[in-house]
Amino acid sequence: MQAKQTVSYDDILLSPQYSNIKSRTDIDIGSALGGREHFSLPIIASPMDTISGVAMAHAMYDAGGLCVFHRYNTIKKQASQVHEAIRGRGAMTPAAAIGVTGEYLDRATALYGAGARILCVDVAHGHHVLVKNALEELRKVFGNTVHIMAGNVATLEGFVDVATWGADSVRVGVGGGSICSTRIQTGHGIPTLESIIATRVAKHGGRLKNVKVIADGGIKSSGDIVKALACGADFVMVGSLLAGSDECPGEIIETRKGKFKAYRGMASKDAQLEWRGKTASLEGVSTVVPYRGPAATTLAELARGIRSGLSYSGARSIRDLQEKAQFVIQSPAGQAESSTHILNR
Repeated sequence: MQAKQTVSYDDILLSPQYSNIKSRTDIDIGSALGGREHFSLPIIASPMDTISGVAMAHAMYDAGGLCVFHRYNTIKKQASQVHEAIRGRGAMTPAAAIGVTGEYLDRATALYGAGARILCVDVAHGHHVLVKNALEELRKVFGNTVHIMAGNVATLEGFVDVATWGADSVRVGVGGGSICSTRIQTGHGIPTLESIIATRVAKHGGRLKNVKVIADGGIKSSGDIVKALACGADFVMVGSLLAGSDECPGEIIETRKGKFKAYRGMASKDAQLEWRGKTASLEGVSTVVPYRGPAATTLAELARGIRSGLSYSGARSIRDLQEKAQFVIQSPAGQAESSTHILNR
């Protein structure tokens, strides 16, 4: 057996380059989901019941990003949320998650009727025959009238297959989420950045060049977002970076240590019991995170960080960044130096 050496976000840095960008406002950090819609912020809110709801959909829309409504409720409730979101922001194109078994086609049809034109086939292991079947059925029903997002996958083969089966965009990353325990429970996974790098092989000049890559899992900062984009991602999907916001579903929990809000993986025991009354494989955890105020503040900070990151490479757009990016591997000592290490003294 021969194991491959891989890299994760903390293992690499982008090398600063000459820049003639005089103002970071000149930098375009927008990205498009196929030919359907251009988003000025390349960030997608994850379809989780402690992240995505009507309020978050509005916040993401206002910031230039996208929110995917989670599927862990009834078809009627999810469709009503999509409808409500559109009445609140008439120009928005909602995205909504579906599964691959049971009434998933009924759910997709109801969501489409409510106005959703981006459907997210949302499963933990996307390189699977049930995903193949679902994508083929969805194309039969909806043709090209919807953008289909699918995943998650971790390998080049997974990306190619899911794209070939009919996905317009693919969520890339298995086991890297902050509340995900897949790698611990199953022993499977690949560092998310390594998975993103692998997709470049399929994207460059090939028939899948227009399939969008969504980096999903392991992103802790705007710097990680810049690294993901530089390595080939078109968007990033985040949960923990938005957790604790006003717009996240759930009440504020007040304690002696401060204010908090719930945040949980959808494969956690608590989440599974609440949405389906039983548990299967437990590949997530439940916790609380500090209350952080409006999502708009967080999103604005992330946007500033992304623009700043592009400026260090002299890049005026994400595509420009991907063409210019130069990387270095940093040692453990380099990783320590890269942190705000005065806090460790």
